[in-house]
Amino acid sequence: MLDISKLAEWLERESSLLDSGILEVDAMTGKEFERFLDIHFRKLGYSVVLSQDSQDYGADLILDKDGLRTVVQAKKSKNPVGIKAVQEVVGAVRHYNGNKARVITNNRFTENAYNLAESNDVELWDRKILIKFILTAKNCK
Repeated sequence: MLDISKLAEWLERESSLLDSGILEVDAMTGKEFERFLDIHFRKLGYSVVLSQDSQDYGADLILDKDGLRTVVQAKKSKNPVGIKAVQEVVGAVRHYNGNKARVITNNRFTENAYNLAESNDVELWDRKILIKFILTAKNCK
């Protein structure tokens, strides 16, 4: 049976995440950040699968849109993100039959991360790109 109070609670959480900005993102846990990205990508028309907490093979979200599959590693971090996140998503692309790889953070990336990403065709979304993404999703009808 459908529990109306649980449904209302879920809808309120979803709405709250959609209304969140970068400062709220900075206060989120890693799992909340993944859910935040999930909701925003869905609003932009993506089909999204959140990976399991354990044994995610280096992917946090699998995005499908227009026949392309993008494998995403989400890193909510207080420090610049290094090469480990890039290495993880590179390994995950083949496992999940992806066409593209992306690492998304609320911070910035180290120079080594940029170098490794470039040689492995991995998109890096830093804080500036994340803010633009949030604004795009908020303005999407």
